[in-house]
Amino acid sequence: MSDEFTFFGWSVPKLARADGGFLVLWGIAAYFLQSADPPSITAMIPAFLGAPLLVLGILASRNEANLHHYMHAAMTVALLMVLGGARIITGWDEMSNLTVASHIVLIVTGACFMAAGIMSFRHARKLREASGE
Repeated sequence: MSDEFTFFGWSVPKLARADGGFLVLWGIAAYFLQSADPPSITAMIPAFLGAPLLVLGILASRNEANLHHYMHAAMTVALLMVLGGARIITGWDEMSNLTVASHIVLIVTGACFMAAGIMSFRHARKLREASGE
């Protein structure tokens, strides 16, 4: 068993940086692409959730000693993404296409990151058990 866990070839901190960066860009684009006049700051919610994920991914790659703390915090952010995006279930009819797309992006990004994180945590536990700690 390899010591480093990868999810489709990416480490979890690298995935956090990529997902966080993507969400920041998505949120900024959604803000400028919306049709509301004046523009609503709520279009940037993906950016507001992506920024902490991006920062936690950067911190995790720079401070290996606290990697597990940063990744647990990132998992909490990912859970908030899924829960926030789940609003699409109740309000589908009155949402614009951009809003629906933003909710779907939050759900998919958050769920994929949570899956990678859970698999990573299980991998780390198996490594600890195999080494006898």
